Amino acid sequence: MPTEVRHISISIDRDWRAVYDYACLPQHFPEWASGLGSGLRRDAQGWIVAAPEGEARVRFTPRNDHGVLDHWVTLPSGQTVYIPLRVIGNGDGAEVTLSLIRQPQMSDANFARDVEWVLRDLRRLKALLER
Repeated sequence: MPTEVRHISISIDRDWRAVYDYACLPQHFPEWASGLGSGLRRDAQGWIVAAPEGEARVRFTPRNDHGVLDHWVTLPSGQTVYIPLRVIGNGDGAEVTLSLIRQPQMSDANFARDVEWVLRDLRRLKALLER
């Protein structure tokens, strides 16, 4: 049975390719994606981020021509969280959409908190790119 999903979007007054070119680089995520955690760094196996539960592994979608920025976060418990993220053209600008998939056992309050956190991060991305 499908779980609850919230599609959280923001319009950015910048060509979608410029938004994608910035956002597709993992080293830029700490500048705007606080929900990913802190201390994103690269090692021989890929990307690591500090999560509340300890170090988590992050795998990013390879650069592509379709605006896909999906990533997978594998928590210390072994659970992997899939985060679909897209940049699409919207007139002369861009629309950035993150699909937040409610995790098993997540409370209503925690899901609502995560929705607000994603929106805050997308607003930060917008501010950075519209400067």
